[in-house]
Amino acid sequence: MMDFAYWLPIIWAVILVAAISIYVVLDGFDLGIGMLFALERHPDRRDVMVNTIAPVWDGNETWMVLGGAVLYGVFPGAYATLLPAFYLPIVLMLLALIFRGVAFEFRVMTRGTGREGMWNAGFMAGSAIAAFCQGAILGGVVQGIRVVDGAFAGGPLDWLTPFSILCGLSVMCGYALLGATWLIWRTTGVLEASCRRWAARLAVGLFIGIVAVSLWTPLLHAPYLRRWTDWPNIAFVAPVPVLVVVLGALFVMGLRRGHSKGPFLCALGWFFLCLSGLGITVWPYAVPPGLTLWDVSSPPSSQFFQLIGTAILLPIILTYTIYSYHVFRGKVTQTDGYH
Repeated sequence: MMDFAYWLPIIWAVILVAAISIYVVLDGFDLGIGMLFALERHPDRRDVMVNTIAPVWDGNETWMVLGGAVLYGVFPGAYATLLPAFYLPIVLMLLALIFRGVAFEFRVMTRGTGREGMWNAGFMAGSAIAAFCQGAILGGVVQGIRVVDGAFAGGPLDWLTPFSILCGLSVMCGYALLGATWLIWRTTGVLEASCRRWAARLAVGLFIGIVAVSLWTPLLHAPYLRRWTDWPNIAFVAPVPVLVVVLGALFVMGLRRGHSKGPFLCALGWFFLCLSGLGITVWPYAVPPGLTLWDVSSPPSSQFFQLIGTAILLPIILTYTIYSYHVFRGKVTQTDGYH
């Protein structure tokens, strides 16, 4: 029983990371397309951009809800500590996502009334604010939270530091890159050509962000530095930066050769490697730099009970998600419509 109790938080940590990763993949290009409205002014091409995500966008937040439920039910100690530390960015993110969703629908309903521009601006702003807040929250977790007797003991703006701002801007750039590469895959003509140009520039920005965050992170706490520099740890973590460079070369090659799916897959690979690197850095902490997974987890009986329900629910969500993307696959043109 002790062995099983030990492994339960690890299993749940894998589920939580998987939910966050899937959310980043699915809602990342969704939010990125909203930010790319700032670069594409033609209304018809904007409609094509929206139509590539219209059938599936509102299901992407399912994975955020799953991640929040896991944090609340399985790691209540982390939930009770992290939420007060990030009330402001979490509320801003949720308000931005709500306003973005409203703008998504109202921009179509107000076409020809002179108010479409307001909703387009709301769609852009909501996407940008949500992306920045997600990156800032991630940066705030990685840099650590002041905890006394298992409770948050800091101030409401402790999360807002140069490091978290860098993470927020990097995530914005990364989501915009996902959006651009998604549109390369799903669109044609002038819009596809424009997205190739945007993707090339955004990839440079994201690469700079990855390098900056990667160099800064080990300096935040001594255990982080040892994780990346001590032997034999370095032998296991060294492939991560090497693969980042390899994917960068493949990305450039894919853009130059006119590949449709390749740039998107490379951008996803970058995100996967970044999340992997951050996971390697903070392990085994749930609330860096002091509370581990076992410190903040619920009783093993509760974890096991929830694991049974998740084992039933998770395949259903995955099946629905895969099926919806399969049904609405293929290139989207101006003759196609959703609304």
